[in-house]
This record gives sequence, structure tokens and C-alpha cells, in this order.
Amino acid sequence: MFAIVGAAGKVGYSTSLALRKAGMPVRAILRDEAKAGRLREIGCDIALADLQDPTALGWAIANADAVQVILPPPTQAEDAPGDMRRSIESMAMALERPKRVLAISDYGAHIGRDIGMPTLFRIFEERFRRLDMPKIFLRSAEHMEGWGAFVPMAITTGILPSLHHPVEMDFPTVSAADVGLMAADLLLGPSGGTDVQIVHAEGPRRYSAADVAAVLSQLRGRTITAQALPRAQWQESLERVVSASTTKLLIDLYDAHNTGGLIDVEPGMGEVRHGTTTLIDALRPLVPAAVDLE
Repeated sequence: MFAIVGAAGKVGYSTSLALRKAGMPVRAILRDEAKAGRLREIGCDIALADLQDPTALGWAIANADAVQVILPPPTQAEDAPGDMRRSIESMAMALERPKRVLAISDYGAHIGRDIGMPTLFRIFEERFRRLDMPKIFLRSAEHMEGWGAFVPMAITTGILPSLHHPVEMDFPTVSAADVGLMAADLLLGPSGGTDVQIVHAEGPRRYSAADVAAVLSQLRGRTITAQALPRAQWQESLERVVSASTTKLLIDLYDAHNTGGLIDVEPGMGEVRHGTTTLIDALRPLVPAAVDLE
């Protein structure tokens, strides 16, 4: 039996669906009962637990052969790093009996110095390495679907603001659904035979912000141009949608991105798996009244 923590999210649902299609029993663990409907529809058992309640999580994953966990970055927390550290410790305390754990991690989690959001995933991995069971760290590249937050502005103004500088620079990215499919494949496969297995997940190719703008132009049938958002405007722009502490994690992340080579595959470590979802297919559902001229 597979327990999927955060099963209502894009990655968790994709994993759950793939496992159910393979005929496997799945216990979907989520916090909000209102999000359980589509998981019940595919035949998942439902368990409710808050990520920071190790007792409830422990009950939810009881008797699971393997567990998938995810560390969702908080958007409005006053202390985002502290919130994520509490979630890490809670999950680690709850994971005592499963035979195997797959943790959704992040590109850049191997970097030793503080680079914002990936550093919290380094702490995540370090804490989970202490668990006495085989572990898979599935490090995900940036999700293609994250550009959805910029789509309304791009459609309205014809300008796609980008924190990736320069806008022509390619970076690793992947569809969240493909990460879930890779996770399911790893869970269904044999144990790697080692205490820790590292897998990097990215899409069929790397893209740039200029590529994102070109895809949006294609979907809308009008020209949309990528434009680097000046760094001096990052904080003000980000704090319109996320808390100040989350903003700091994101600014440090994109500073590392723009340095080049940091938010990437760990050299000589693990394997790289490539999803099949292209950028246009990932963005198509996010663009209202899309006119696909492909």
C-alpha cells in the first residue's frame, strides 16, 4: 500500500492516479476534506492530517509499504523557513515504519551555502538521511506551471516579466504532472539497493523565459515579449502575492539561478529523468481562451 502525503496537489495527484491505474492501493493524505473528491473518484482511501501534526501523520501512514512526501513552500507564513523546518521535523517523526520513502526535493538541494528555497530542501534531505530505511530523493526542476501566475499580466500588457536573467538563458524546468509520474514509476520499481537514491526530474528539454513568451504568443495569437524584471523591483513585486519571508527565499533562489550552474543537476550524483510534457502542453490549460496556432 502506498501513502501519498499531499495527494491533493499537482504532483501528489499525478502519483496517486498513476498508482491507481497500475492497480495499486493508495492512501491519499491531505489536510482539507474538501479536496478529497477527485481522489475518492479514482479509488483512493482518504486520510486527513496536518503536515505539522506528527501524531496524525503517523496514524495516516500506518501500515504503508512506501510513502511519498512533499514539502510545500508556504506562501503567507511570517516565518517561512521556520514553518518549513517544523514540517520537516514533523514528517521525519511520523516516518518510522514504512519500508521505503520517496521525498520530492528540489534542484539545488546539494549546494552547501544558503541559496534560499533550495537550502530548505537541503535541510529536508539531511534530516531524512537519518531515517533508517531506503530513501529516494526526487529532485524536481522548476515547475512549468509556475508561469501561470504571470499569464494575466502577459496577456494584458504583452510583457512577460521574468526573474530569470537574461531572458534568453535556458534553465531546467518540468511539468508537475511528469514529476508525479516519475515518482510513481520509482515507487513501483525495485529498491535501488542503497540507502539513498537521487533522481533529478526535468522536462524533455530546457527552456528560457523568452521561450515561455513565445509559447504564450503562439497560444494567444499575439506577440508577447519576455522582459527581465529589474532586481530592484523584485521585493515589491513578490510581496504583492507572498509574505516577506517567502519573498526573501525566492530572491535568494533567483539570484542563484542567475549566477548560472547552481540550480542544476548535482555533478556525478544520481540520474536524470526527462518528462514528456512540452512547455506548450503545460501552459495551454493556463491560458484563457487560448488560440493555438500550432
